Amino acid sequence: MKAIVDCNSFYASCERLFKPALNGKPVVVLSNNDGCIVSRTDEAKALGIQMAGPYYQNKAEILKNNVAVFSSNYHLYGDMSKRVMDTLRLLAPEVEVYSVDESFLDLSGIDANKLYDYAMFVKQTTELWTGIPVSVGVAPSKVLSKVANRLAKKDKLGTKGVLILQTPQQQMEALQKTAVEDIWGVGSAGSKTLRMFNINTAWDLRNMSEAWAGKNLGGVVGVRLVKELNGIPCIEMKDPLSKKKMIATTRMFGRAVFELKELKEAVATYIARAAEKLRRQSGAAGAVSIFLVSNNYQSQDHYAPSSRSAYVALPSATYLTNVLIAYVMPLVEALYQKGSKYIKAGIILTDIVPCAMVQYNLFETPESAASQKLMHIIDNVNFGMGTDMLKFATAGTKKNWKMRQELRSNRFTTKWDELCWVK
Repeated sequence: MKAIVDCNSFYASCERLFKPALNGKPVVVLSNNDGCIVSRTDEAKALGIQMAGPYYQNKAEILKNNVAVFSSNYHLYGDMSKRVMDTLRLLAPEVEVYSVDESFLDLSGIDANKLYDYAMFVKQTTELWTGIPVSVGVAPSKVLSKVANRLAKKDKLGTKGVLILQTPQQQMEALQKTAVEDIWGVGSAGSKTLRMFNINTAWDLRNMSEAWAGKNLGGVVGVRLVKELNGIPCIEMKDPLSKKKMIATTRMFGRAVFELKELKEAVATYIARAAEKLRRQSGAAGAVSIFLVSNNYQSQDHYAPSSRSAYVALPSATYLTNVLIAYVMPLVEALYQKGSKYIKAGIILTDIVPCAMVQYNLFETPESAASQKLMHIIDNVNFGMGTDMLKFATAGTKKNWKMRQELRSNRFTTKWDELCWVK
């Protein structure tokens, strides 16, 4: 059996954790630059506030109903996510972190008659230790466990946040209640195709043949989906230590950027972020891509962005931030067009190999011990004292282009001067 533990309205729950007066009241959290709604509590959903809806379109309803609004606080959410995942690792023998607020658990060793008690124990312990409410879905396959979890969240009172799909009868009833667009991996685009074949529920899809799925649902991917809906596990637990083959850092700017200097600062900052992730997996990048997105229309209502990109293959793979910056800055200069209004930038590290396997040529020497030590010190200081405590001068000091977070709460768990005070 597989379980998935999913944090309820995760971002909003993190905000409520340090503001208990908001319990039982509507809360929403906004995306980068306070643009769209990315997290809602059940109370906000009941008011008709739409997920991913633009903030300005919902602002009147939000003010009318005294809805608490927060900008995304990624320092807080990242730290609370780590606490939840660390808790789950203590409670289950094998955990696969699927996203910032979801994890799959392998329950192979749990007695079939004790699954519900164990799932409830996981839920209650996680909530007690972290303060974040979770829902748990358990089933023979990952896709079925996602179905169970979704239904558990929809009916929190009836299920108490835990739903087990163990018997064929339980699975049939759950699949009949699940529309095809709500199946993990299908979505709105895939559901249109399925509805053309009069397949409207997960139960309808579950009863299709593997041959039909292979022909109409993308080959082996479709076959796996149908098998998973039948309780046959095909999507295995992934190795949590698997290395990324590509690392990207992209951000929308808090305001339009016109100057080359500010573009360089932004790109250098993104390189530093990506290089830190690269070193965390003991990797080195052999190539870097960069893109700049501009929107040169004067009217705020007219949004027609255009993108320009460039790529550089490095002489040898590296994880040194300063070396990556040195190769990318000329690309920024080449892409920059004076007078353009830039709204976003990003960098992508590719051709990633383990540090121990970097191939040098006759005219190069391996990374010096001093450079390695410098990166190690920078990473340790920034991890312990906060992002950007140590940085390269190219990244700038003022960063007026940074994303807008006008309604951000304190970083209660990662900043000494923003700790929560209890009176």
